[in-house]
Amino acid sequence: MGQSASAPSSSSSRPVTFSDPRDFTSDLPDECLALVFQSLGPADRRSCSLVSRRWLAVEGCCRNRLSLDARASLLEAAPSLFARFDAVSKLALRCGRRSDSIGDEALALIAARCPNLVSLKLRSCRALTDVGMAAVARSCPGLRKLSVGSCCFGAKGIDVVLRGCPLLEDLSIKRLRGLHDLAATAGLVDAAPALRSVCLKDLYNGQCFAPLIAGSPNLKTLKLIRCSGDWDPLLEAMAGKVSGIVELHLERLQVSDTGLIALSARVELEFLHLVKTLECTDAGLAAVAEHCPSLRKLHIDGWKADRIGDEGLSAVARRCTGLQELVLVGVNPSIRSLELVATHCNALERLALCGGDTIGDAEIACIAAKCSSLTKLCIKACPVSDKGIDAFASGCPKLVKVKVKRCARVTPECANRLAASRNGHLSVNLVPPDEGLMEEQGSVAVIEEGASEESNNGGEVAADSAAVDAAPGGEIPTSCRSKSRCTATKMRLGLSAAGRNMVAFAIRRWSHGGNNSGLGPSQA
Repeated sequence: MGQSASAPSSSSSRPVTFSDPRDFTSDLPDECLALVFQSLGPADRRSCSLVSRRWLAVEGCCRNRLSLDARASLLEAAPSLFARFDAVSKLALRCGRRSDSIGDEALALIAARCPNLVSLKLRSCRALTDVGMAAVARSCPGLRKLSVGSCCFGAKGIDVVLRGCPLLEDLSIKRLRGLHDLAATAGLVDAAPALRSVCLKDLYNGQCFAPLIAGSPNLKTLKLIRCSGDWDPLLEAMAGKVSGIVELHLERLQVSDTGLIALSARVELEFLHLVKTLECTDAGLAAVAEHCPSLRKLHIDGWKADRIGDEGLSAVARRCTGLQELVLVGVNPSIRSLELVATHCNALERLALCGGDTIGDAEIACIAAKCSSLTKLCIKACPVSDKGIDAFASGCPKLVKVKVKRCARVTPECANRLAASRNGHLSVNLVPPDEGLMEEQGSVAVIEEGASEESNNGGEVAADSAAVDAAPGGEIPTSCRSKSRCTATKMRLGLSAAGRNMVAFAIRRWSHGGNNSGLGPSQA
């Protein structure tokens, strides 16, 4: 009677004070503590691992993604490092260009310690040979993703992984140095039933993988970027064999309408990127539109060669009415084809027009009047003026982000008016012409879906920026790497509901492939 509600309920309990020496987390099962760690970012997880030996052990066993500095000294650190991180399933090994990388012995040791590895990325590991890749194939039969860049082994190293890892789904080969020996490329595996995505970039004699690509019936995505040789025979060979492919990315490649027509007649493409493929014309694009009405994303960089224009775009507008994203770089469409796109493609949400000499106020006003579903727009280096941009004040009711770059006739006052017309619901980014000149030739506009965020679910650490710190017990620290991009100072005008929504588009080098709008990979 008369006892206050805040008084202890029993004599056995005692009030909690800041000086209480008890560790209240000791009552938590390891599984619950691991869930807490999994909700933290990389820096906080590293700090938590230094609290106690128990926290160190729990944090290590629940982390399944690592990115390590792959210098030769990693061989000495690997035993203690992977004794702590014994649940790693996604591993990235990167070495600097001026450093000596790990060799076959270290890779074999790491593979043996990571039998559950499902993803492996190797960057600039120049000391690796086919022997090291064979060790990966033996120890990690469940591997599903392999990405190799700037390494010096040859096609046999890729072949042995394909043979030893039957579940491999994603294969990316960039700047592989050991493909010059034609004799060593004979007898490579010519089929991989589980393979779903292949990316070949900056390869000499990359056509040694053509039988593999044409013989993989479940392939969905193919990206060929700056690879030497004639690639029409591969596209023709794929017709009838790889009927499920939905994404095709061809960049600076020797490929023509012949290959496009042959492949499009037997597949149902949804994503098509044609970047600086000068032998592809309106005829090839029209054939794609005719046979692939489900096309949803189309990116064309015509390099101002006028090989693709009104005829091809008109065919796309008439046949591919579900088009959601259209990027035109160095293409000169007239109001005739743009009006057809605006009229027939009612689902068009993202549009980028860059370097088009024929894209003026009339064309922009047509888009503003008829693209009712448009949400994101980028205009770069086009002869538009305030008159054309002002049309969006009343058009495109769903528009939320606009970027205008290197358009000398568009003034800051126009950008302010446009932003104010939507009561803060429209983000407008105006980049003056002089800032645009700082970028390299070949840069294009790419519409982003939104800011990319690294997920730490499941105890993962972002492979591009995470590192493992030193821990008690003699373990050797690894170095932390983070990617950075140099961007020009941008003039941001207008109003926005939130500051983070001001970034609507990113101008970056067209060197990734993607499904997906993601950031372009850095040069390894």
